[in-house]
Amino acid sequence: MRNAVIVGGGIGGLTAALALRGHGWQVAVYERSRSLEPVGSGLAVAPNALRALDTIGVGAEVRRLSSFAGAGGLRRSSGGWLNRVSVERLTEHFGDPTVVLPRAALVEQLSSRIDPAELHLGVQVEAVDPETGIVTTDEGVVSADLVVAADGIGSRLRATVFPDHPRPVYSGGTTWRVIVPAPAKRPEPAEYWGRGSAVGVVPLADGRVYLYAMARCAPGERAPDDERAELLRRFGSWAAPIPELFASADPARVLRNDVYFMETPLPALHGGRVAILGDAAHAMTPNLGQGACMAIEDAVTLAHEVTKGDGLAGYTRSRSARTSMMVAESAKVGRIAMLDNPFAVAARDTGMWLAGRLGTGPALRKAAQYYDWWPPREPSVTADESRA
Repeated sequence: MRNAVIVGGGIGGLTAALALRGHGWQVAVYERSRSLEPVGSGLAVAPNALRALDTIGVGAEVRRLSSFAGAGGLRRSSGGWLNRVSVERLTEHFGDPTVVLPRAALVEQLSSRIDPAELHLGVQVEAVDPETGIVTTDEGVVSADLVVAADGIGSRLRATVFPDHPRPVYSGGTTWRVIVPAPAKRPEPAEYWGRGSAVGVVPLADGRVYLYAMARCAPGERAPDDERAELLRRFGSWAAPIPELFASADPARVLRNDVYFMETPLPALHGGRVAILGDAAHAMTPNLGQGACMAIEDAVTLAHEVTKGDGLAGYTRSRSARTSMMVAESAKVGRIAMLDNPFAVAARDTGMWLAGRLGTGPALRKAAQYYDWWPPREPSVTADESRA
């Protein structure tokens, strides 16, 4: 039986472990943290990623956490709608909803399917030889037929395989994320755009609300007191219910992260016996909500290619163009959302409003390049079995 060492116990690494095991591989996941408590608040699982999760038997459970209903869309910071779309129409067109859920819920769905013997927590991978598959950890040395680099945006394994490749670059903005208690009135899902900043409001299945915000900032800048206070300073005058929702946040649970992304694509997503996936391979800005989705797609594609496809070269061919497109598209949306010149903002908002008057057709065609993706054939668990 061939064996794989997966470096990183995040969503991409756990998905890769399940997908490879489903294709008959022996797997071992090495995670330097002593627990799988996820860093983050919420995330989106779009139709493309739900189909990938079907292949490992997780899709149906994630669909049960879907909370979107009615209409959602894009609004001005004052609250006026720029464009609005029926969630039911999107679901009907693409065959699935976009599920927004706590990151912890997805990690639990994945990790609960991992055999404890396959999971090595609190273990640091110190070195990897891409040619031999020898992995050196602080607990010893192991040999692997396949090494999966799922160690995030600061990937040491990526630097080992491509030591001269440019590092991720700063996007020019920072993000805040937090899940707040259920308000008295359930808000409509929407993203609000202002000048050089944006806020997302997404109700969750349990009634709580996932909030995210973005703003132009110098890298490393932090609030002098706490980040909830910073959010209220920045967004306290925006339309309801934004100020009230931020005011209800626990300051200790507000996460703030500067946004870096892989502006220059890797020349390949593999080298030697090492496959690179997720943020380690193609970190992107959060503006399309596709970061976790790309890691999930990577994982199931990798398992197929190294078992029934064209190996690691097939993995690179299958993933490079799509992930590079996603990185570029997400960065472009981020630049548009972060416009701060008042004339540029007025032109942007007018354009978005006019686009909304054209109906759902243009929006569906644009979304199709993100959502119309299907896993490779011969999955280890069929979609019908996952939906049962």
